[in-house]
Amino acid sequence: MHLSSAHHAHPRSPGEEQLVLAAELLALLGDGTRLALLHALTEGEADVTTLTAVCGAARPAVSQHLARLRLAGLVKTRKEGRRVIYSLADGHLLRLVDEAFKVADHRIAERRGAAGAGS
Repeated sequence: MHLSSAHHAHPRSPGEEQLVLAAELLALLGDGTRLALLHALTEGEADVTTLTAVCGAARPAVSQHLARLRLAGLVKTRKEGRRVIYSLADGHLLRLVDEAFKVADHRIAERRGAAGAGS
């Protein structure tokens, strides 16, 4: 595993509370449906109908995942008539989701390169 230079690292060692909260956050991101929902919300706010269409899961499942994300403080809601509109709670989450997909893209490229080298 390659560790980047120290200027990209957190300025100090994380405390126990930070470790617990970061682990909880990463556990929430570890579900494909929730990650798809968060990725969709990086494009802007959306209602449940739109998010259901984007992630391809059943509406009750999407609603349950959104409720978990809201309770964790990762998404926020507002009412627009009878519709509930969801959005990311802050820019940190947008960057985290974006970085997760960049890492995934990098790993896919590495795997393809390794598979091509082995042929």
